[in-house]
Amino acid sequence: MGRPPPLYAICDTDVCRRAGWRVVDLASACLEGGARFLQIRAKDLAGGAFLETAAAVVERARAVGALVVVNDRADVARLARAGGVHVGQDDVSPEAARKIAGDAACVGLSTHTPAQLNEALASPLDYVAVGPVFATSTKTTGFDPVGLAGVKAAAARTSPRRLPLIAIGGITLDRAGAVIAAGADSVAVISDLLTGGDPTARVRAWLDALS
Repeated sequence: MGRPPPLYAICDTDVCRRAGWRVVDLASACLEGGARFLQIRAKDLAGGAFLETAAAVVERARAVGALVVVNDRADVARLARAGGVHVGQDDVSPEAARKIAGDAACVGLSTHTPAQLNEALASPLDYVAVGPVFATSTKTTGFDPVGLAGVKAAAARTSPRRLPLIAIGGITLDRAGAVIAAGADSVAVISDLLTGGDPTARVRAWLDALS
């Protein structure tokens, strides 16, 4: 992939449930607000329900040319005709994910330490994520926040390879500019998408802040 959009909107089923939203509705609101890079994360859904949700989001995203990435499940990504798959350190390897999702799939990987980033640089990836940048309660990784210094160090490794860098974890609207300035190509946002109860407006605010 080329340079990704500055906002990576992650639509998580658990976060949505707590806020009284459906993932499909949140994704639609994000798309309306201008988001063009989305991830669907559903740790608690059975395969069939996950596929149904992903396919519905992909259909809406296709109409506006947005890229949808499925978290963990390369098989769901392929069946839903999503643009790609994102895997973590405990999921299938990027190589396996690409075989399952298809050669044209966008494949991303989460990293939390310099050692994991070094391994990622030798993998067939379209982007790499680093984090948590700041402390966050959305997802427990078991790793300490890397801070802006960690983002800057990761960017120094990924930029020469033209491998897009996604920053994730505890990034707020007022911190986003500093994260981009540190070298991230895009910032991943999860729970903050629902701040204020109007994801469409919130996405527009994020895009304004990142422009």
